Amino acid sequence: MDELMRLDSDFSEAKFKTNVDNIFVKLHMAVMLKDLERVRHFISDELYQKYFNVIQELEEKNLIHMYDEFNVASTEIMNVEITEEYFLIYVMIRSKCMDYYIDKDTKKYVSGNNVRREERNHILTFMKKRNHNIQGNARRCPSCGANIDVNHDGKCSYCGTIYNLKDYEYVLTDIK
Repeated sequence: MDELMRLDSDFSEAKFKTNVDNIFVKLHMAVMLKDLERVRHFISDELYQKYFNVIQELEEKNLIHMYDEFNVASTEIMNVEITEEYFLIYVMIRSKCMDYYIDKDTKKYVSGNNVRREERNHILTFMKKRNHNIQGNARRCPSCGANIDVNHDGKCSYCGTIYNLKDYEYVLTDIK
């Protein structure tokens, strides 16, 4: 961790953990709402495709994946790996929720646990380019220069360009 902080002067453990929790919850809500565009800029292209396929499968089965009373109980940085090109941070999240499926049309329970919250552990991998661009506090569209609300959906409201966080910040690349 000390080497990471020396090499990445922008890194703040508290801010990083807050972002991890936020991205984790937003990704699950995006799956439930079947709208990955709200998290596309927070995740790698490969992870986007993985969850796109999950949503497609849910559509084919006419199901909605529900996460009720969802929260992150704890977040812990497990390991930091520094390569020639990237900073990799492995994080363990302990989450709690009721995790179940409902029929898309009738909204009736199909399977899973809709009675009590279960605790689960997940290992998340975040990656950031070592020679990342400095973005400052104001996020601007790389195409037209307009301000972008990265916490909303990362899409420029003027020209529609997706703000690609992987050029500036840590993005989620894997969940186990």
